[in-house]
Amino acid sequence: MKYYAVKKGRQVGIYKDWDSAKAQVDGYKGAVYKSFSTKQEADNFIAGITVKQQPPKTELQSMKSIRVFTDGGSRNTGNYKGGQVKKTDKAAWAFLIQTPQQNYKGTGFEAGATNNRMEIMALLKAMSSITSLKLNPDEVEFVLDSKYVLDAIRLGWLKGWAKNGFKRKNGELKNKELWQKMYELLPKFEKSIFSWTKGHAVSQGNIFVDELLNQTMDQN
Repeated sequence: MKYYAVKKGRQVGIYKDWDSAKAQVDGYKGAVYKSFSTKQEADNFIAGITVKQQPPKTELQSMKSIRVFTDGGSRNTGNYKGGQVKKTDKAAWAFLIQTPQQNYKGTGFEAGATNNRMEIMALLKAMSSITSLKLNPDEVEFVLDSKYVLDAIRLGWLKGWAKNGFKRKNGELKNKELWQKMYELLPKFEKSIFSWTKGHAVSQGNIFVDELLNQTMDQN
């Protein structure tokens, strides 16, 4: 049996026969669709999760059996004193989930987003994917190069923002809606480890997600 996944069309979804799927993509400009032999593969395709059969090796042995690398980036043309991100600036996020059996990757594009926003988004997407893949969050180590995101989690900033109605003491909390989602997801990962690595240096997993998000920006 085949499953037809329509990622972009009149009606996004998974169809069990080609005629139903064809009705959603035939004549639709920019339609994105693909057939799979299992529903899980079709679900992963729509969710933007890709299974990697040959993962890059990690440089350090982790205490956890599942290692997750996340990264975000922005090609900010206003990256100078007083400059602002423009609506046309490219930005993207990416993650790599390494398990003993197989690996998964995901990436996404957003125009006009800051680097910090993409760093938060990458971690959120990885957490959501771990949940949808039914992986054990107790066995997860997250590896990030963003001290801003890590400090918000490890130093309790996020808990403080939540108590204050998701506001900072000195005013607005940027990316408020993303931090709210993070706060909702974190209890599921209370036994996970959150680690820092130097960006784009010696960590092969970090280098991989950096290259992946740059490919995404190049393609958009």
